[in-house]
Amino acid sequence: MNHQKVIQKVKRMAFQIWEEHYDKKKLIIAGVNTNGYLFGQLLSRALREISDIEIEDYRISLDPSAPHLKSIQLDPLNVCKDSHVIVTDDVANTGRTLFFACQPFLSHLPSTIEAAVLVDRKHKAYPIQVDFVGLSLATTLKEHIDVILDGDEYSAHLR
Repeated sequence: MNHQKVIQKVKRMAFQIWEEHYDKKKLIIAGVNTNGYLFGQLLSRALREISDIEIEDYRISLDPSAPHLKSIQLDPLNVCKDSHVIVTDDVANTGRTLFFACQPFLSHLPSTIEAAVLVDRKHKAYPIQVDFVGLSLATTLKEHIDVILDGDEYSAHLR
């Protein structure tokens, strides 16, 4: 996906999120690590352009290779009970990162936790359903997807 395709996918996903949440007063968009957070920022920006829903941006920091061994950081920490949370990441593969990224919200009893990813690879080993998807790809386990969301240039490449 080139820059224009990424922007197109983000706008489409923003409309899908708005259609599901048009009656909500506030959404929390929580991005995982760097690319998930940048992707969440793109979604937040697109949502702000099309709706008046209050959007709060959060960052989730975790070690994707060993999320169960190190603490998961959530910034900021002021999650309200009954919030509507959308956890964002650039690529969903096994679902492990998204599964552990939801953990900090569970003690706050949100109304909903959903997931949004730019690319979904369909190799789920964890009980995670991605609710908002930019692009679904059937890949082999040996293939890798590089997503670049740096500066003003966005792209996703399969290698």
